[in-house]
Amino acid sequence: MADITGDQRIQSEVLEGLATAVNHRRWFVELALPHLGDNPIEIGSGLGDYAIEWAEHLPKFTATEADPDRLVLLKERMAEFSNIDVKQMLLPVENPAGEYSAAVSYNVLEHIEDHVGALRSMKELVRPGGKVIIIVPAFMFAMSQVDIATGHIRRYTKKTLGAAFTEAGLEIETIHYANALGLLGYYTATSIFKLAPKEGPMVKVYDSVVLPVTKAAERLVRPPFGQSVFCVARSPR
Repeated sequence: MADITGDQRIQSEVLEGLATAVNHRRWFVELALPHLGDNPIEIGSGLGDYAIEWAEHLPKFTATEADPDRLVLLKERMAEFSNIDVKQMLLPVENPAGEYSAAVSYNVLEHIEDHVGALRSMKELVRPGGKVIIIVPAFMFAMSQVDIATGHIRRYTKKTLGAAFTEAGLEIETIHYANALGLLGYYTATSIFKLAPKEGPMVKVYDSVVLPVTKAAERLVRPPFGQSVFCVARSPR
């Protein structure tokens, strides 16, 4: 089993801060939704913000968390949603059962040393032909003290993430950068001004003003860079 990397307290603070970025979350919810199928599992659900929004559109959803303290909070929050099951899970999974329509994981793979093994494990969680859906932070030049404190081992390009998917035996359907202006803002905030992406005026202005413009532009043209890399791949039939 892989270790849980990074300071769990700082991770929780960042998650709580980013939970206020509603437009950002809804954009990324929309990216994965067409690929989830009828019974997906999320790896690393954190506080459950994505899980709740995805589950509104699905008959069944499984949320997971590796950190024991966040798992308790996740179970408490999900108790009111009858179609959401909560499990403790750490990648790679031992003896996974391929019962899910998709495995989705946002901003988790960069914490895992054996990321190819983690992707193989996600592939084995899904049915033949099921999807593996990933978002990870992009570009090593943007690696900051915030990344290091929260346990990021690496940041990705389309090339490096695609290579990991291919090595794991997954067939890539789509891979692209997302949130180009977000990368510039993240680099400026964390590398130049040494700030953490916590709740505050900066996050609110970005989410309400900058994000909608970025989302609209990227619906028309895929940018050559972004804050994140989004990838959807298929498990071989």
